Amino acid sequence: MSSEILINITPMETRVALVENGVLQDVMVERTSSRGIVGNIYKGKVVRVLPGMQAAFVDIGLEKAGFIHVDDIHKPSAPGDNGASWDIVQCLREGQSVVAQVIKDPISTKGARLSTRLTVSSRYLVYMPEVDHLGISQRIEDEAERERLISGMEQALTGMETRGGYIIRTAAEGVDVEELGKDIQYLHRLWSHVHDKAGQVQAPATVYEDLPLYLRSMRDMPQPLVEKVRVDSGEAYAKLCDFAAQFNPDMVGLIECYSADRPLFYLYGVEDEISRALEKKVPLKSGGYLVIDQTEAMTTIDINTGAFVGKRNLEETIFNTNLEATATIARQLRLRNLGGIIIIDFIDMQDPEHRRQVLRALEKALSRDRAKTAVVSVSELGLVEMTRKRTSESLGQLLCEACPVCDGKGSLKSAETVCYEILRELLREARTFECEGFLVLAAPVVIDRLLDEDSAYVADLEGFVGRTIQFRVESMYSRDQYDIIPI
Repeated sequence: MSSEILINITPMETRVALVENGVLQDVMVERTSSRGIVGNIYKGKVVRVLPGMQAAFVDIGLEKAGFIHVDDIHKPSAPGDNGASWDIVQCLREGQSVVAQVIKDPISTKGARLSTRLTVSSRYLVYMPEVDHLGISQRIEDEAERERLISGMEQALTGMETRGGYIIRTAAEGVDVEELGKDIQYLHRLWSHVHDKAGQVQAPATVYEDLPLYLRSMRDMPQPLVEKVRVDSGEAYAKLCDFAAQFNPDMVGLIECYSADRPLFYLYGVEDEISRALEKKVPLKSGGYLVIDQTEAMTTIDINTGAFVGKRNLEETIFNTNLEATATIARQLRLRNLGGIIIIDFIDMQDPEHRRQVLRALEKALSRDRAKTAVVSVSELGLVEMTRKRTSESLGQLLCEACPVCDGKGSLKSAETVCYEILRELLREARTFECEGFLVLAAPVVIDRLLDEDSAYVADLEGFVGRTIQFRVESMYSRDQYDIIPI
């Protein structure tokens, strides 16, 4: 299977796409204004302890205070504990300084979820300085390989004075002991820096920030699956090469700086795929379609035969439609980053063997998902219940906002997203058309943002393309509607 990582970097945001056999499978977006903070370590101050919830709120210097539960607090073991449970008031008090790590990004009105069980990660390992434990990823299923890696870690740790625990990541499968030893040394240096800084700063303060998205994608992506990494920024290309040389030398030759006139994401059709991933209706090749509806509590997916009439009989038509839908559902869950409870309403099948085959096909398609998934059961109504680990906002939540006209019953692209699309489209048209300049027609809120918050980006773009860019408000345009006219 041919896989490529595409990295599109602008001053406003970073986008990473995974393309397999020419088809977009996964996309991640990190904006400068709203970069995820999972993995960051902060020195915070406890502002409120809630004994009734066995939790506390901690000011870590963000807009909303972080939330920490008693189960996420590291408690040093002592003789005679006998596994007794702790009370939050035994662990924290108001005004106390605490060093904590973000384990879940702030979502909507909720602050970040915190833990005092600190970890730092490298290419192959996760280091846990406060525990004495050696674990291994469950995704490494071969028992002989698991034993080899654990034995190799024990060998690499022999003679080292620094204590702590480790988890061997999935990416470590097949690596030799020497590479594990290099990761251990890097993690010890990193933790020493974090520990020293935590003792020097005053709360609330940032102690450690995780890697940016494009470096995390290089660190976390399983190497055997990737044949090429293309990035459209010279600066990011240099950093990727340095990072790969330090942590994964085999990937240095796979990194390529893309500099052609046609934008990278347009070349692979990623822009169109992202736009389609924001729609509820997803067509199937056979003529059937899915309807995906994301709500506050869960995501529902409905399968319909649509224009597909089949060749033999109704039962066979239904079975083939459901079977085709399983691969599309797995891909859409990854692409849209949908998490939590997911209910799938397959078309009713009378044959038990057909139901079993569809369920097995769904589980097989989900097995390639990097997020943890679990197909729980088939309900009495024939609904498939499953869960997918929610790690961050979905693609729709990130790129869209509630529509002020329909009072949240639907959604449309945010003004920020439309502005960035306009700037990218201007760059593409500047490379396509010979003209004196461009006239942008858009909704008032979009023009206001281009002339205010994004004026610096507009000025940089004018200087880069050597053309003038003019703007005109069209009050009848919807927020995500715009036109660019060469003049």
